[in-house]
Amino acid sequence: MQVVGYRARVDTHAALLLAADGEVTTERLDPGTELAYRLGERHCAGAVDSVAPDREREAGDTLVHYACDTGEAPYCAEHTSRWPCARCTGDCGKPVAACDEEHAVYLAAFAPETVKVGVTRSWRLETRLREQGADRAAHLRTVADGRIARQIEADIAADLGDRVRVPTKIAGFAETVDKALWADLCAEHDPVETYAFDYGLDLADRPLAETLATGTVRGTKGRVAVVENNDTTYAVDLRDLVGYELLEGSTERELQSSLGAFG
Repeated sequence: MQVVGYRARVDTHAALLLAADGEVTTERLDPGTELAYRLGERHCAGAVDSVAPDREREAGDTLVHYACDTGEAPYCAEHTSRWPCARCTGDCGKPVAACDEEHAVYLAAFAPETVKVGVTRSWRLETRLREQGADRAAHLRTVADGRIARQIEADIAADLGDRVRVPTKIAGFAETVDKALWADLCAEHDPVETYAFDYGLDLADRPLAETLATGTVRGTKGRVAVVENNDTTYAVDLRDLVGYELLEGSTERELQSSLGAFG
């Protein structure tokens, strides 16, 4: 059984996508879920698609897995999708159909003081913010298409940046967004609407970053699962699990432990 993808908790449950013999199942990551897997070899996760490739995937579709044994992980060159908008600054011919849809420009804040600018199709705004695990957010503008949105994003990114690495997000998991910083940014950009998100983790201390699939799930934030194992709380980037073969039974690896584990 191999981890071939993951799903952040937005409108549905967070989950790992697991594949065996071409069939895909989900391992839900609800709070209280007990995971008991050891990590085996890691190789390309191949491709996952619905049985109806001629239309957009919908809830309830049966997913199938196309395996790949290439040693590159999480994906080999053949199975790595390249999103044309990843580095777009609006100097393009709108190569993707979604470029012509209405877009929102937003700020996303991650505790305690990291802020980025981003764009998404306007109907996906709140979903996109939750996918990223934002603590606070501000909808700045709605514009006619993606090209205009990317141009605005590029201007704001010169000051704030447009990317936040997962380790930076994890570092602030037990903290809150700096209120003065956020108030100043909102005053400067005069947003249409602001958001505050609570992921229900209730952490007293920063979790330790680790790659494991053993323990009790405390919850998820964006693509990070918070898992408790032997009195220590770990933050697991779900993407770091993609490609691993899972073996039944709790991990036998020696893990870092928080000071509280020795109390």
